[in-house]
Amino acid sequence: MLLLNEQGRIFREAWIAGVTKHHPGAPKPGYVAPWEDTPDWERESAAAVYEQVRTFVEVSEGSTSKLSREQKGRFVALCWIAQIYRHIPNPKPSYVADWDDLPAWQRETDSDIFERIEAVS
Repeated sequence: MLLLNEQGRIFREAWIAGVTKHHPGAPKPGYVAPWEDTPDWERESAAAVYEQVRTFVEVSEGSTSKLSREQKGRFVALCWIAQIYRHIPNPKPSYVADWDDLPAWQRETDSDIFERIEAVS
């Protein structure tokens, strides 16, 4: 099993790759900041969500491959929202937006993250 730091890095790398691929125009610098420049709470959250996805894949015995991209992305988004509430007492509504309210680039990126974790699990 990967160490938490490694898990968080894989999550972050998948996020950056997704943002680079799906974001229209130039993303905010914080969206593509390298791991070393990512705030501690985001690193911790990235590792936590990675572990939630990995565990979900494991207990599903690989059946997550049958989920749609949207279902996979929704899982990542919901896990991330829980981390936001854990670390930010009064988050902006955009930080905890439901799936249907997320921009398309973010939905695609969340789906990519799930598939990346699924591939290494």
